[in-house]
Amino acid sequence: MCIDEPGRYAEGMTVIEVRDLVKRYGAHAAVDGVSFTVEAGEIFGILGPNGAGKTTTVESIAGLRTPDSGTIRVLGLDPWRDRAELRQRLGIQLQDSQLPEHLKVWEALDLYSSFYDDAADWERLIKDLGLGEKRNTSFRNLSGGQRQRLSIALALVGNPQIAVLDELTTGLDPQARRDTWQLIEGMRSRGVTVLLVTHFMEEAERLCDRLALIHSGRLVALDTPAGIVARVNSEQCLRFRPSAPLDDRLLTGLPEVRGITHNGPTVVVSGTGDLAYAVISVLARSQIVAHELRVEQADLDDAFIALTGRKLDG
Repeated sequence: MCIDEPGRYAEGMTVIEVRDLVKRYGAHAAVDGVSFTVEAGEIFGILGPNGAGKTTTVESIAGLRTPDSGTIRVLGLDPWRDRAELRQRLGIQLQDSQLPEHLKVWEALDLYSSFYDDAADWERLIKDLGLGEKRNTSFRNLSGGQRQRLSIALALVGNPQIAVLDELTTGLDPQARRDTWQLIEGMRSRGVTVLLVTHFMEEAERLCDRLALIHSGRLVALDTPAGIVARVNSEQCLRFRPSAPLDDRLLTGLPEVRGITHNGPTVVVSGTGDLAYAVISVLARSQIVAHELRVEQADLDDAFIALTGRKLDG
């Protein structure tokens, strides 16, 4: 085992290991044989629709639920047997986390910091997370984005090695969601490994180094966002309106081009590799300008549909 400093894992070492995790509620398997690992220093995403088993998985990792079978190790600890020790090293904010309405921002952080042996400077967290003007504001009077800033502060106040964030941006407007993304990226710069649960495709693509894609309790893909997309469909489409008549033979000989179709004045070129560069270079040599150029390619949403047969609502 490689350790950066006492109690700290070096980047790239395994900090979470889940093997054949099963959790049932009656006859229903909420999680059915899920396995994955998380490395120190990464933002690892668990992506799937509501009811897929994402929250049950992370609650098992955090020691809040007991698996029916399988093994979990977090920082070398058994989450259930070693809960007291793990909670000193794990920060967690779950989807349904709520605070008393009258509790002020500073009071919440002061309270949470008392739970840890090596708490962070919560006054510094208030400043770093843009809550300075809200330190005396009660929880009920915070906006959605401010509540999420507080959630991140609470997840960090124990100086954790791992932070678990479950659907942190649900219900936020687009700007507040993007602000929260920046804060999550900032957590990694603090040396915190992030386990992010989400059902937002854009969020997963923007933030996550790797993804576990879960559907109906089962793991259907485990890779980088780009890797998941590539295994389903690596083809691209290039749409443009040429400034002069275009002979298809100009492009069909390119190794990147698989097909050409016409939709009125618009030309649609499909292919792989560096398709856009190859096509534009040939057009430029023929003094043809590609007007209204648009590049389209498969994304995580397309990959999810291909892998599960359903669309993931965001």
